[in-house]
Amino acid sequence: MSQPHLSKPSIVVFDIGHVLIEWDPRHLYRKLFAGDDERVEWFLREVCPPAWNYEQDRGRPWAEAVAEAAARHPTVAAEIAAYRDRWHEMVPGEIAGTVALLAALSARGVPLYAITNFAADTFAEVIDRFPFFSLFRGIVVSGVERVVKPAPEIFRLLASRYGLALEDCLFIDDMPANVAGARAVGMHGHHFTSPEALEAELIGYGLLPGA
Repeated sequence: MSQPHLSKPSIVVFDIGHVLIEWDPRHLYRKLFAGDDERVEWFLREVCPPAWNYEQDRGRPWAEAVAEAAARHPTVAAEIAAYRDRWHEMVPGEIAGTVALLAALSARGVPLYAITNFAADTFAEVIDRFPFFSLFRGIVVSGVERVVKPAPEIFRLLASRYGLALEDCLFIDDMPANVAGARAVGMHGHHFTSPEALEAELIGYGLLPGA
């Protein structure tokens, strides 16, 4: 729901993963472990868990990350290496409903930006896959800046780099902690659960026309 700020947002700032593009390591590891879901979940819980991947979002080089995990679990060293070598298989496509909203906002002249927790090199590759990235006026990537959401510094970096007032921005993210971080620095925030709920929020703010 929209929040009781003194002003309504005029700028929209998107997260990328789970908002505009699909990303799930299970797409890859269900192939590598031949449909053995129990082993897939073990691997993603014990070998390459979210906290391990988070360090790449923070700027750790992939070679260092792979070596660290392989030292802990040498029997699955090949599968660990595949996390980077076959990373694109974790990203099957865009979330069409959200991309349609992005395009509609762009068509109305709404300034669009993004803040994403993403490894620098995989982000550099993924932008070539999806044309919608051209709609953004600026993108802050955690792996490049070496600061991750929900740290306040990453939101303030967006504002200072592009000359934005944080209170003019609506930030959209699938992680409640990141939305809370944005609100803590004065942004409006939307916890993304579906394109339909986001569309209703955008209409409520007057950023898109109602039906």
